[in-house]
Amino acid sequence: MERSAQRLGRALVVIVDDRVAHGEQDDNSGPLVTELLEEVGFIVDGTVAVEGEVVDIRAALNTAVIGGVDLVVTVGGTGVSPRDVTPDATQGVLDRPIHGIAEALRASGLAAGAVDAGISRGLSGVSGSTLVVNLAGSRSAVRDGMATLSALVPYVIEQLSGLDEE
Repeated sequence: MERSAQRLGRALVVIVDDRVAHGEQDDNSGPLVTELLEEVGFIVDGTVAVEGEVVDIRAALNTAVIGGVDLVVTVGGTGVSPRDVTPDATQGVLDRPIHGIAEALRASGLAAGAVDAGISRGLSGVSGSTLVVNLAGSRSAVRDGMATLSALVPYVIEQLSGLDEE
């Protein structure tokens, strides 16, 4: 039994940006990620903006996992500056890392000419039955990352749901 190509599952987008979380700046990435997830076949439950603090990011991730979403995509906070703590928060939530997805995101970013992709610390993995993926915050990183994820995520979601076992 395969999931319908129209309905891969539920997703949540977590924007990690102090200015967006405080309402000082509009969220330009969340609507883009939502649109791209819907094109792939996800129902997007919403977008949550949090400050770049480990406790806030971890709370958003845990809430999504407990809420039963199939996929959480975080945007922002994957670099090397002291405020880039999304991977640190994500690591504390994951039951099992999936290194290949993070490696594919870095490789595709570098191939597209995004030099900063090579220093991304973004992670991906499974928490419960939820796939969690960290993307960098730029619109180009989101577009490139979502193009890479669109090929990988359906396969992972199918495995996590047990629909590939017959």
